[in-house]
Amino acid sequence: MTSTPPSTTEALDSVLDRARTASEKLENLRPADTARMLRGIADTLDAAGEELVPLAQRESNLPEGRLCGELARTTFQLRLFGDLVEEGAHLAATIDSPDPEWPTGARPDLRRVHLPIGPVLVFAASNFPFAFSVAGGDTASALAAGCPVVVKAHPGHPDLSRRTAALVEGALAEAGAPEGTFALVEGTDTARAALLDERIRAGAFTGSHGGGRALFDLACSRAEPIPFYAEMGSVNPAFVTPEAARRRGAEIARGYLDSYTLGVGQFCTKPGLLFVPREQQSTFEETLLAEVAKRSAAPMLNPDIEHAFHDTLASLRGHPAVRELVAGTSTEEGVSPTLLATGASEFLEHSDELLRECFGPVSVLVGYSDTTELFRVAERFSGELTATVHGEEDEQPVASLFGILRRRAGRLVWNGWPTGVSVTHAMQHGGPYPATTAPTHTSVGTAAVERFLRPVSFQNSPQAVLPEALRDDNPLGIPRRVDGVRHS
Repeated sequence: MTSTPPSTTEALDSVLDRARTASEKLENLRPADTARMLRGIADTLDAAGEELVPLAQRESNLPEGRLCGELARTTFQLRLFGDLVEEGAHLAATIDSPDPEWPTGARPDLRRVHLPIGPVLVFAASNFPFAFSVAGGDTASALAAGCPVVVKAHPGHPDLSRRTAALVEGALAEAGAPEGTFALVEGTDTARAALLDERIRAGAFTGSHGGGRALFDLACSRAEPIPFYAEMGSVNPAFVTPEAARRRGAEIARGYLDSYTLGVGQFCTKPGLLFVPREQQSTFEETLLAEVAKRSAAPMLNPDIEHAFHDTLASLRGHPAVRELVAGTSTEEGVSPTLLATGASEFLEHSDELLRECFGPVSVLVGYSDTTELFRVAERFSGELTATVHGEEDEQPVASLFGILRRRAGRLVWNGWPTGVSVTHAMQHGGPYPATTAPTHTSVGTAAVERFLRPVSFQNSPQAVLPEALRDDNPLGIPRRVDGVRHS
């Protein structure tokens, strides 16, 4: 893996100064101008695909087809945020006219709107070199909110990061964005200094629990703490009810294997545990043993991630409560899948050790004895990005299981698999701690923009000082709520 040199103190200071200056200008941009910036970045990246994809292949070990799809996802989400901004609903403009008879006391003229929070520091991820990196979802949503973005490059793909950043900067300049709207910095010490700097007003991160928690603590340690949105991965349990296991156990087993080995297991939504009825566990094991053997080895993203995978895998496979059904191999060609197994009673006894995320192609099959035990293991989870249920709609355990899981996961999947996070309006990619540091927000989908907006109310303020979104004549033509009534 190529190392990235740190940005100098002087360079970082200049970046942050320009970002602060740009922040004041971006706050006053009209939605159509912000949308044009986002679409301009998307067009530029699409046009550079033949250059960017080979760069990403070389630095990430990911196949061309996967990277082409990921680049398309990246530019799609930039355009989707452009559409959102142009509509203006994300500003949540609300006007309450004066009312001397208001039940809680005479009401003044009150007007509320979302404004940009200020410069955002984004920590790029390793496993999605386009969609969660330099021009990924955190960058897109922060720019859509009207915030300058400073991206800390991930050392796993430095050349791709630098080239993508240059393209983003060029596209923004062509669209008329203020100088300082976007910048790339490199190096751990540089990122730490930026996060502690008062010019940075929020941070966003996708990666490991250790890294995310350390940065979150750093952001909270500031004299003036700032929001830090860390998506730190999860185990993503999947549960199979007795009836579903009887009717389509083999089909579920194959889908499970496809999901936990997708992308060599390097998805934060990989199902790390599959709970099946003990009476059907042998059927699942037989199916999986035959299918896992057909899966060939594939390279992981980089040596650091592979080493971390093997370290965590060693602790799991060496645990006395765990059986190894399939021992994956590590060769010059890459890593092949590993499948482990245990029982629900053992899981309940050793859940602290068995609930570790292992970022790579391994998962644990867990047999439970009855629905009471099924509910007990479900209650053991604290915070997950996803939870999956395979069942039949009229089956007794289903409603109770969903009731338990909805309090513990950000996305509940029914008769499907959690890998594959759609970029759309209704997506929730987040969850209670330790999956994230902010369970009320998402890092994927249009609602991600809300992380970088700050609500402000104006009371009895003259028209001239109001943001355009709150003026009587609504010059932006955006949807607003006026005296409790939505006007589109």
